[in-house]
Amino acid sequence: MDLRQLRQFLAVANARSFSRAAETLNIAQPPLSRTIRHLEEEIGGALFDRTARPLAMTPLGQLLHEQARQILDRMGDMHDMMKAAAATERRRFTIGFVASTIYARLPELIRAFRKRAPDVELTLVESSTLEQLAALKDGRIDVGFGRIRFEDPAIKRIILRNERLAVALPRDHPLALDDRPLTLKQVAAEPQILYPRAPRPSYADQVISLFRDHGLEPRIAHEARELQIAIGLVAAEEGLAIIPESISRSRSHDVVYRELAEAATSPIIMSHRMNDSSAELRLMAQVIASEYAAWGYPVPEILAHSAP
Repeated sequence: MDLRQLRQFLAVANARSFSRAAETLNIAQPPLSRTIRHLEEEIGGALFDRTARPLAMTPLGQLLHEQARQILDRMGDMHDMMKAAAATERRRFTIGFVASTIYARLPELIRAFRKRAPDVELTLVESSTLEQLAALKDGRIDVGFGRIRFEDPAIKRIILRNERLAVALPRDHPLALDDRPLTLKQVAAEPQILYPRAPRPSYADQVISLFRDHGLEPRIAHEARELQIAIGLVAAEEGLAIIPESISRSRSHDVVYRELAEAATSPIIMSHRMNDSSAELRLMAQVIASEYAAWGYPVPEILAHSAP
């Protein structure tokens, strides 16, 4: 017994005629008659009184009629429900990010993306660059924003821009008395607060390398777990911290920020799976290209063609 047999049985029962049911179903009468006969053989009894005019159901036929109608109604309801669910199902796009990129205009990019794709369910996941690489490969995120360069044949990296570095100092620190840029030598003479403590390698290693590239050895006072902890330690006069300049907008009542005299930068890197060409990823590239152009940032050549 299958749904086709039940539909044909109901057609005969409702029309009370094999010929009229065949016309309704747009099939010949002999195949319809064979279907009903096979159904009766399977059930083990007659479904129609063929001597009655018009055709009448037997008690067994009446029982099957009620059950068949309920089954087909439920199938119709399920079909409608699944079509509605498929029509309203939102596409999903998951973004991984390191904490410092939140200050580097990432929220503005996310808002612009949401406006362009209101039907996309956007999920944000804070994670280190190393964690992003694993998450990209596993399909847990679709794009990552970080600061560390890693080579992996499965991952494509795009350097969006190089952000200048600055120094965070306690408000009452002697080096904070004027607005002149500070040299790395001046900064290295003070205790350093690094972020993050783990996992490594990380942005902290970029800072250490910056000092060592200039022949300086930093005196590390603290390695903070989170960015805001590092800034809090600066406010507590535990040391200085070299930070991306965008972070200088985060706290100002007890911490001041000074430019570095040296041309020191930290990259903002977008990573995604190699050969990923999803509509959402293309849209993110377009959003970045458009917003960067509006902000006066150089648009990476690989994204330039994405701008509308």
